[in-house]
Amino acid sequence: MSMYCYQCQEAAKGIACEGAKGVCGVSPEVINLQDLAIHLLKGAAVYSIQAKNMGLETKEFDNKTFSLLFKTITNVSFSEKDFINEVKIIIGLRKNICNQIISKGAKLETVADQSLIADFENDQEIKEAASKISGKIDAPNDDIRSLRALIIYGLKGLAAYKEHAHVLGYENQEIVEFTQNTLVALTNDNLTLEENIALVMNTGKHAVDVMALLDEANTTTYGNPEVTEVNIGVGTNPGILISGHDLKDIEQLLKQTEGTGIDIYTHSEMLPAHYYPKLKKYTHLVGNYGNAWWEQTKEFESFNGPVLMTTNCLVPPKDTYKSRVYTTGEVRFDGVKHIEINANGEKDFSAIIEQAKSCKAPMEIETGKITGGFAHNQVIALADKVVEAVKSGAVKKFVVMAGCDGRQAKRDYYTKFAEQLPNDSIILTAGCAKYRYNKLELGDIGGIPRVLDAGQCNDSYSLAVIAMKLQEVFGLDDINDLPIVYNIAWYEQKAVTVLLALLYLGVKNIHLGPTLPAFLTENVTKVLVENFGISGITTPEADLEKLVLGN
Repeated sequence: MSMYCYQCQEAAKGIACEGAKGVCGVSPEVINLQDLAIHLLKGAAVYSIQAKNMGLETKEFDNKTFSLLFKTITNVSFSEKDFINEVKIIIGLRKNICNQIISKGAKLETVADQSLIADFENDQEIKEAASKISGKIDAPNDDIRSLRALIIYGLKGLAAYKEHAHVLGYENQEIVEFTQNTLVALTNDNLTLEENIALVMNTGKHAVDVMALLDEANTTTYGNPEVTEVNIGVGTNPGILISGHDLKDIEQLLKQTEGTGIDIYTHSEMLPAHYYPKLKKYTHLVGNYGNAWWEQTKEFESFNGPVLMTTNCLVPPKDTYKSRVYTTGEVRFDGVKHIEINANGEKDFSAIIEQAKSCKAPMEIETGKITGGFAHNQVIALADKVVEAVKSGAVKKFVVMAGCDGRQAKRDYYTKFAEQLPNDSIILTAGCAKYRYNKLELGDIGGIPRVLDAGQCNDSYSLAVIAMKLQEVFGLDDINDLPIVYNIAWYEQKAVTVLLALLYLGVKNIHLGPTLPAFLTENVTKVLVENFGISGITTPEADLEKLVLGN
């Protein structure tokens, strides 16, 4: 079986993964089942919209819409069995909605493409249908296909942010309705190029809304992040390592391990958990272990204890530590133990805790501390100090270096770029891209650290809020008149969502790397360049001259 997948930055040869396995380790069977599930999701959305218009209940399907889109993000679920089950769930929910509509005496909306509402008798029929999925998004031409890819990948990232807010009890019905209407619009071949571009921008608008929702959910639940020094060494107790992005998962793990003699360490995107007041109060949250997601195959090995993966960024585990890996939420990997949520919305981590008790303490791989917690609330509190530093000339440029890290050697560009920045510049960051420079000794400017870490990629909204606040403080009409430049790294679909949010906010001249998305055609790239000034990276020296030194 073959595959066609180009949704992440590491698409093979910069074109697409088409062989027996994706660069991320996913199989063709899983990718094709993902595509089939989303195809059926679009068809089911037709009836969900009709039911909503009739005042009928669709909450179960609404929730599934976002959990499924999230599950298809790169490095989330690698399980063929999982996606076969997802196909069955979508079909079952669609039938329930249709039955509700019919029971009210209404006629079902017409769906021209019957494959969008297909039924299957068994697993084999589902597999056969998935094998016939082309992998390329259906579209009248390549440019429409490119824009549809930009939209659907933006929706995937949006769904991830929405899910994080959902588990904390925060909802926005407008985002639900927009997402389902957009899924249906992606099947409409009559939409013009201009109408698809407008849909791209509307996706950016709702990306801003959903990130604001998640920011509210996190800060209301756990408090505003505080500037915090985080230990990167290890202790002598056995430990549990938790990775991913879900703050509720780490909260529950901390509660259940309190008083057990087990230390909790964060990994990769879970590092910012240390910044939240209601999480940092746990004294056995002792530090951060390791670096970005892609280094987990060696860092999970040396950690010695069990590892809990809460969201995306799982790398297929090696056999040498696979028995110590647990997944939860949308993450799945066949042969790895999965922890489900119970009827009360809680998770039982006792199996992880018991295993941890029999494990050795983590092997030390580094020592020292790193500082973070510069979300918008903290930076805005420093606004007067920041403004004075700019007015005095002590700070000439803010450089947004947010986004994702990845395996490619060319990503050392970001380390070199940070090292060569002049001493009158400050880096604003969020996401695991920071691991390329957050341990460098870059110093401070008048007490303001030269690397201000706002948190996870989920916290990219903070960077937008900071920019908008500075625009207000300086009394500027255009956000692009600020002394802020953007040199962003991307890897997966949440980064696409952040990019669309920035475009909606009017930010221009973003440098995006280490390569531009493979799903962008020449014509679509031209539109982005002409309207927003988007460009790829070149060399650290040339980009420093263009972005920082030459302005």
